[in-house]
Amino acid sequence: MAADVETDMTPGTGPAGRAGAGARTAAGSVDEAVALADGLVDAWGSWGPNMTPDARQVAFISDRSGTPQLWLQDVVLDGAQPPARHVPLSDDPVVSVRWAADSRWLACEVATDGGVRTAVWVVRPDGSDARRVAGGPDEHAELGPWTRSGHRFVTTLPATVAGAPTRAYLADPSTGRLDPLAEGDLIHVLDISLEERFIVLRDGGRGQEYVSVVDRLMDEDFSALPQGATGSTEVALIRPAPDDHAGPVYVYLASDVGLPRRQLIGLPFGPNGWHGEPRTLAAREDAELEFIDADDAGRLLLLVWNVAGRSELELLDTATGGRTPISGLPGLVAADPVLSRDGSGVVLGVQGPTRPRELWHLDTTTHAWTRVTSAPPLPRRRLVVPTLETFAGRDGLPLSGWLYRAPGRLNGPGPVVIHLHGGPEDQERPTFEPQHQALAAAGLSVFAPNIRGSSGFGREFVHADDLHGRYDAFADVLAAADHLVEAGIAEPGLLAVTGRSYGGYLTLASLAFSPGVFAAGVDVCGMSDLVTFYRDSEPWIAAAAVTKYGHPERDRALLDAISPLASAAAIDAPLLVVHGEHDTNVPVGEAQQIVAALRALGRPVAYLELPGEGHVFRQATSRKEMAAAITRFLHEHLQPA
Repeated sequence: MAADVETDMTPGTGPAGRAGAGARTAAGSVDEAVALADGLVDAWGSWGPNMTPDARQVAFISDRSGTPQLWLQDVVLDGAQPPARHVPLSDDPVVSVRWAADSRWLACEVATDGGVRTAVWVVRPDGSDARRVAGGPDEHAELGPWTRSGHRFVTTLPATVAGAPTRAYLADPSTGRLDPLAEGDLIHVLDISLEERFIVLRDGGRGQEYVSVVDRLMDEDFSALPQGATGSTEVALIRPAPDDHAGPVYVYLASDVGLPRRQLIGLPFGPNGWHGEPRTLAAREDAELEFIDADDAGRLLLLVWNVAGRSELELLDTATGGRTPISGLPGLVAADPVLSRDGSGVVLGVQGPTRPRELWHLDTTTHAWTRVTSAPPLPRRRLVVPTLETFAGRDGLPLSGWLYRAPGRLNGPGPVVIHLHGGPEDQERPTFEPQHQALAAAGLSVFAPNIRGSSGFGREFVHADDLHGRYDAFADVLAAADHLVEAGIAEPGLLAVTGRSYGGYLTLASLAFSPGVFAAGVDVCGMSDLVTFYRDSEPWIAAAAVTKYGHPERDRALLDAISPLASAAAIDAPLLVVHGEHDTNVPVGEAQQIVAALRALGRPVAYLELPGEGHVFRQATSRKEMAAAITRFLHEHLQPA
């Protein structure tokens, strides 16, 4: 069953409009599809914004130079936007940026050598005084929030050996001094109160994160929500309490602890261990709360809801509880929203199937949208806008996925590629995907399902694949294949499976545990053996994964049973394996050992190792090479006999 998605178009003339003008709709040759992928990768984007307190300048990440770097731009609301300015740090990709409250410094997280480990840098807005503060080749450092004064910021150093604690520090950008702030197993500092007395911490494994509030003066910490309930809290912030509430501060959380979906929870807090009862401030039966932000006074909240993959915005008045929906979002998916400190404006990333990531500004009073950054013109070929398909798992669980129907395959079955997202807690959404578009242009439809374990569909759904539930996730992939054939979308025998990270693992599992279903597979950065994954991955990554996959010792039998490497002999379909040289999240050995096993068996396997890349491929040259390899491989192996 398919539900149409509204056309992803920008108000006025934008890249989406130019892409469709006079374009052909028939599927082209594989060379044309590869050329399309090159052009779409070259359509650089902008994301991860952060603003000055007066909201007149925005710092952001853009790959317009071929790799993600730091850029600054003035925000003009009544005229053309001025050119952006590059702020050089190093040749390594920039991952995130935060602007100090006093506007004097920028703090950035940089991927060391393009890999998984990151370092924290500081730089003046004019590009001077750039230097590394924490992290490096042998040490991983993560960037946290600035204090409200703007004099220091948080940096966190996860343990580099199993069993050691994670430590968070307050860093002085001028001197580089690191003062201890907090310590715990897997902690992340989410926010700091104005006077720096209270800090909000997140801890716990994946899917079981919990939030604590620490009173630094009393050296005490308190759980924000009741212990023992299932669910997780990943987003929280602290602000002055609304005028009619007791307590000097209020903690806002996006949580599904004990709830069917993520909601906005409010909790009044005060000194000496006092806190009120948590209560729901905003909830929806059809959506999950994905992002929250607030002005410095705590009077206005920005809420971003995830509605089956599409984004919807609301503004919430904390004094009255009134919620104002915001219409006109110039794209299907929003990310990284930032509400200005005075509450006057929002800057956020926007994208869709036919538009790269751009930054837009929302005036919170007039609700007018203004484009802050633009993407270059797209290739002159009409891009595919997916439809949302619903189907049932083999046990009857309702599932859904996004179908990118190849233009030349609209009226009958043909070759289809099932693409599986990572995580497993990630979610397939209608975003800008050059690979999906290239495959569709080559005549291969793409179906991107959200099988159980995906986020965005409630607490029970995201936990339905934990531990022994992994077998049900395997069955969901097969249910997707069944649906495509029964609906007349896929030609029997012309189905392939592909995915990245956890999706790459699912690809290997589908080929190894269900031979004969798929004609080909592409594994990108996937685990081939969960035991060696735990052994070789970064300690903080392995520790957080226990709640999803199982414990490497207590659940060893399960991990052995669901590891594709042990069943490599059952893989008889052609396989392409792609991995990054510097990947230490899913270590590159996971790719090398499955390739070696298949080659020893004489099975058809190709291997592409991308130099200078980690778990996320950030260089445009690498993404082009991968897109070309995948498109040509799948086109070759999904031809009718």
